[in-house]
Amino acid sequence: MIVELLVSLLLLVGAGFALIGSLALVRLPDFFARLHGPTKATTLGVGGMLAGSLIHFSAGGDGLSMHELLIMAFLFMTAPVSAHLMSQAALRCGLDSGAAKASRRAAGDGSG
Repeated sequence: MIVELLVSLLLLVGAGFALIGSLALVRLPDFFARLHGPTKATTLGVGGMLAGSLIHFSAGGDGLSMHELLIMAFLFMTAPVSAHLMSQAALRCGLDSGAAKASRRAAGDGSG
């Protein structure tokens, strides 16, 4: 009974984070904000869902489920690195953030 409640809670929390990350991808104004929201929230969401899956399949008596652990380790190692590489590539291509455009507009530059 307690295992099912814990699994359900982790799945719901994970799905909520994944939903928030997906909404951030759609609603945020520029590339860097769109990159930040899904990277953080969706990683937590998928991690929560994988933790629920890990507990569910490990509670069955077959021991610790290694598939979920390996997926979580791969996800938590690669998501920040890929987000960093995408942001560095965008900066090198000359893509400005919304904050830089707003500060130029406030300074009267007119190019933002």
